[in-house]
Amino acid sequence: MLLLRCPLLLLLLPLSSRTQKLPTRDEELFQMQIRDKAFFHDSSVIPDGAEISSYLFRDTPKRYFFVVEEDNTPLAVTVTPCDAPLEWKLSVQELPEEASGEGSGEPELLEQQKQQITNEEGTELFSYKGNDVEYFVSSSSPSGLYQLDLLSTEKDTHFKVYATTTPESDQPYPELPYDPRIDVTSLGRTTVTLAWKPSPTASLLKQPIQYCIVINKEHNFKSLCAVEAKLSSDDAFMMAPKPGLDFSPFDFAHFGFTSDNNAGKERGFLKSLSKFGRQASLKPRVDLHKVCIGNKNIFTVSDLKPDTQYYFDMFAVNTNTNMSTAYVGTFARTKEEAKQKTVELKDGKVTDVFIKRKGAKFLRFAPVSSHQKVTFSVHSCLDAVQIQVRRDGKLLVSQNVEGVRQFQLRGKAKAKYLIRLKGSKKGASMLKILATTRPNKQLFPSLPDDTRIKAFDKLRTCSSVTVAWLGTQERNKFCIYKKEVDDNYNEEQKKREQNQCLSPDTRKKSEKVLCKYFHSQNIQKAVTTETIRGLQSGKSYLLDVYVIGHGGHSVKYQSKLVKTRKFC
Repeated sequence: MLLLRCPLLLLLLPLSSRTQKLPTRDEELFQMQIRDKAFFHDSSVIPDGAEISSYLFRDTPKRYFFVVEEDNTPLAVTVTPCDAPLEWKLSVQELPEEASGEGSGEPELLEQQKQQITNEEGTELFSYKGNDVEYFVSSSSPSGLYQLDLLSTEKDTHFKVYATTTPESDQPYPELPYDPRIDVTSLGRTTVTLAWKPSPTASLLKQPIQYCIVINKEHNFKSLCAVEAKLSSDDAFMMAPKPGLDFSPFDFAHFGFTSDNNAGKERGFLKSLSKFGRQASLKPRVDLHKVCIGNKNIFTVSDLKPDTQYYFDMFAVNTNTNMSTAYVGTFARTKEEAKQKTVELKDGKVTDVFIKRKGAKFLRFAPVSSHQKVTFSVHSCLDAVQIQVRRDGKLLVSQNVEGVRQFQLRGKAKAKYLIRLKGSKKGASMLKILATTRPNKQLFPSLPDDTRIKAFDKLRTCSSVTVAWLGTQERNKFCIYKKEVDDNYNEEQKKREQNQCLSPDTRKKSEKVLCKYFHSQNIQKAVTTETIRGLQSGKSYLLDVYVIGHGGHSVKYQSKLVKTRKFC
């Protein structure tokens, strides 16, 4: 079987009384033709036993040809729509009879045979309209010229075609098991476990098969080609060709082949895109994920959202042919998030809160008496946390909090406040929160915007270091502590000690340097310095400054790593 574009076909048709026969598939010749990319380039020839990929412009039909030379020949044709429904029809007509006489190949004879081939309607064998992968299979097909007509009425689209006269021996598509469904064996809030029966192509024929899972929130897919189309941010998963040109089926850089011609270049309206723009347009969409897992037939999909419906598709891919078959897709809704226990806040009492990584906690504050104002003070001990405050369902506050923050809201009789705290993506979060209707009750000390400790390198000696930090207009008590650390002490270790909620009570007495009170009415001059003496030469020290409020609660500044000079 050979697929022939009309001009190529006419060259092979009889031009004299000594007519040349159209060859049936010769395996050695076929493999040679497959290796020669020019053989099928810009051609409407369907090769025997190879899948081709091509492009349709909307409302522009495309026709392919192939010849079956002998009667009673097995035939299988598969058409795979990618990202739009197709209308396609397969028909056959008799081959032109051989010319009589000593034909000389004159133009009149060539034109006469062209009309004989292209003007006859032929007999329709099969037609289909839709976006399913559809097949025409016959165990005994008549000889003749076969035509495959395709049309997309919805939009420009890609498609794939496979035709063969040896369907029993080729079997390029993985075979599905007797039960091709995907089973959901386990369902959680963020996980779904899937299982499926293996393809007989792998279990019986021992061909290399890998399984690819596709997860999305919209719908199931009927082919891997449709998935690849969706993964592109453009309407199609490859750039459209120039009008009048087909893609060469073996010349797609998109599929890992090196391109050395212009068959895959953009249409005119795409040429204005910059190189950067084209790369950006091919970025996968975030709501569709494909993962290939080898030959396993059970897999757990994780990191899903609770109470969300997902669609799951499974494709068996023959790694020798890169051709795939779709299992029957399924869908499942993850379980709801466990209802959070709401913590009741008491007026004027500090509450400690621990939040798991990416987790959330809910707190409730219901003042028992009438009030003009409500103050929420939050002290984030580690990374920043997100706080939302609602009063009777209305959102009043939504901010990220790092360090100490205070929010003062106008009161309302019999109001109830719901506080939602969301943890960091980096790790677990710890914080202290205070809710009060008494505006003068402030347990946490006020902090400057910058809580870093600055070390003066020029004032560094073999036995001392000089540091400075910012204060506020409020008079507070500051305590400074030192701890000797190894020379290989790094930022990761320092980060583990950044819990700002730990009080000086957790420190050894020998680590304490001094405590002092400090403030300045002029915020520009609210800076204090201190020289720490009695250190050993060439040693590293971790310095901490604690500010202690009137209520006894302390906040730690960011730790500072310093090192004394080794030689003085």
